[in-house]
Parts: sequence; structure tokens; C-alpha cells
Amino acid sequence: MEITTFSRLNSMTKGGYIYILSNQHNTTLYIGVTSNLVNRIYEHKTKKYNNSFSAKYNLNKIIYYEFFTSIEEAINREQYLKGKKRIYKEQLINSINPQWKDLWHNIQDCI
Repeated sequence: MEITTFSRLNSMTKGGYIYILSNQHNTTLYIGVTSNLVNRIYEHKTKKYNNSFSAKYNLNKIIYYEFFTSIEEAINREQYLKGKKRIYKEQLINSINPQWKDLWHNIQDCI
């Protein structure tokens, strides 16, 4: 597993990302996978799919993400994390983002 650096966001690599979203009060978590992190988070923030789980629960704060060199690795990691209890996910988030700040501005600045 490799935590991405912001410079990888513009990389031409055909890898993938897993990400965790939450709402303003951090009561609900959502784990997703994408090959284009910036675009996918923008879709969540703008509620592009207004009937989706993330739109319904106002999950528009990205609090964690990881980069993988292949989309298959990212999908496997997503499935692994979805099978874990919330406490495991909280520990993972706290390991890199203990204040659960929205990382969107860091990601968006890399466009």
C-alpha cells in the first residue's frame, strides 16, 4: 500500500485511488474507487448523481485517499476496507488526517 503524494494527482499513470468521504459531522463514511480522483470528488461535491448514497447523506468531505499503480489494486483495497469495521477505518483516517479535515483544497490545487 502506498499513500499518494499530491504530485501524483496529475500523473499520467493509469493507476487508481480509493477514497473515504464523510459529512460535516463525520457520522457517515463512504469508500469509493476511481481512476481520476479530482473529477470524482468534484462529482460528489456537486451532487452530480443526486440520488446516490453520497448525495443523500451529504458526503462531500474527502478525508482520506490512497494511490495504487493499477486500478485492480485499488478495487481490491476498496473491497477490503468495505469489509472492515468503522473503528478500523477511523484508525486509518487518523493515521494521516487526525483532524478529519477536508482534503479537497489540497487535491484541487494540483489541477
